[in-house]
Amino acid sequence: MAQSTSPDDRHDPRADAGEAFAALARSREWGARDLRQLLGWQVLRTAARLVASGLMAWLFGRLVMGQDLAPWAVAAIAAAVLVAAFMGLMADRAQSTAELRVATALRAAAGTRLQSMPARLLQSLPAGGLIVGLQRHPEAVASLVIGHRAASSMMAAGPLMAAAMIAIVSWPAALLVLVLTPVMILFFALVGDVIRSRAEAQEAAYSHLAGQFADRMRALPTIVGNDALATEEAKLARRLDAYVARTMGVLRIAFLNAGLIDFFASLSIAMLAVFLGLGHLKLATIPGFSNLELWQSLFILMIAPEYFAPFRRFSEQYHAKAEGLAAATALDRLLDMAPAPAPSLHAVEQALAGLALPEHGLLVVSGPSGAGKSTLLRRLAGIEAGATAHPAMFPRERIWVATDSFVRGGSLAEAVAQGLEEPCPTRLRESVRRVGLLDDRLLPGGLSARIADGGSNLSGGQRLRVALARALASRRDVIADEPTAKLDPETAAAIRQALREMARTRLVVVASHDPELIALADRQIALDSPVLAEAAA
Repeated sequence: MAQSTSPDDRHDPRADAGEAFAALARSREWGARDLRQLLGWQVLRTAARLVASGLMAWLFGRLVMGQDLAPWAVAAIAAAVLVAAFMGLMADRAQSTAELRVATALRAAAGTRLQSMPARLLQSLPAGGLIVGLQRHPEAVASLVIGHRAASSMMAAGPLMAAAMIAIVSWPAALLVLVLTPVMILFFALVGDVIRSRAEAQEAAYSHLAGQFADRMRALPTIVGNDALATEEAKLARRLDAYVARTMGVLRIAFLNAGLIDFFASLSIAMLAVFLGLGHLKLATIPGFSNLELWQSLFILMIAPEYFAPFRRFSEQYHAKAEGLAAATALDRLLDMAPAPAPSLHAVEQALAGLALPEHGLLVVSGPSGAGKSTLLRRLAGIEAGATAHPAMFPRERIWVATDSFVRGGSLAEAVAQGLEEPCPTRLRESVRRVGLLDDRLLPGGLSARIADGGSNLSGGQRLRVALARALASRRDVIADEPTAKLDPETAAAIRQALREMARTRLVVVASHDPELIALADRQIALDSPVLAEAAA
């Protein structure tokens, strides 16, 4: 049974790409044993602090009343303080160790999940989200399942221990502090939705920042060559400002939360002090507050802060809950991506194979993400692992157009002409112009612009446009996966028109979410896994 709860066990069957990643559930399982150990240390620390506070109150009361100093009491107080300090040290070490173990195990599980993904699916993951997911989110989730859960548990145990100590001297005083507890819990509930929504906005802003940074690093040679550093720096600065604003939004709520807890704690202690003072001065007879000895009143006042300390620590950890939940959701969203089920894809291929397709025309495959559009097109093109092309449907050669299309190094003209037999120079130049690469300020030089090996200096949108230009320069059938994605509105409009014109003389099959491109189709395949519907445009 230890294997199911130990984060050191790196083999997890749920790491399979076909199952839900469930970052939060598996982290709680891994951290359960360490969390129990942490709670044990925290309970012992609280007990030692309560004992030390009680002994101090008793000793100070004797001194104020002129009684003799008890040496054993001084030694007992010193021992209790040292024990509390030691327990606090052990609790802090246990928490940091537990969070590190959970974060390490979660990161390892994410790595296993990524390794089990098909290469095509792995390439489709957003670079920025992947960087954030592997570097930042595991720590946030670990802080939630260890630090926040420990604070939440101690918010129940700590105040009950303190109230029990106060009740030994005066049960009405214990009842008074207990009465104010629902007010603080209600405030936690009210603040929860606000801080959670702001934490999600913070996580989204950070992912966008990381994604933009990763994209700019990939295209850095082009940016430097075009002297566009200042422009790109300004764009990153705006993303950074947005992230800072979201972070400050979370911290404002967290600080407000902590401030209100301190207010309620101070108010409660002030009320206790007033009632106890009135009782000692014989100005009022209040049950539980009158006729108490001085050490008993001091005992209540010194224990009361320990009652509210767990609430304060919980409020300090409250933003960790929101950030942890947002991080777990982001990890699940990132790593739960999986190909559409094979049976439904097989049914789609059968349906397409039965269609009497003309020699030319624009066929658009539409449908929600995960329905199998991209996989279907890759199988038709013969580039999906374990799949074969469909020569009966595409009697001529085909050109594959996608953000992962291979781009050779050399000049832009050479990259576009790759695989084409002596393309017409005029047609080649016109194709490059139509996709917006001839005068791209981030790829200066026109047809002579230098392309690094594998197109490593190109952004995703530039790589897609190189493949589109190749399709325009050729006379082959075209299979295009999201050809208008990652493009500005003006370029996307030009690409739609180019696809429509190509479809007059050859077959063009496109997978797309673009409603304007779908509207141009001669025929549409609406792919809603596992249901397939075919309709004429």
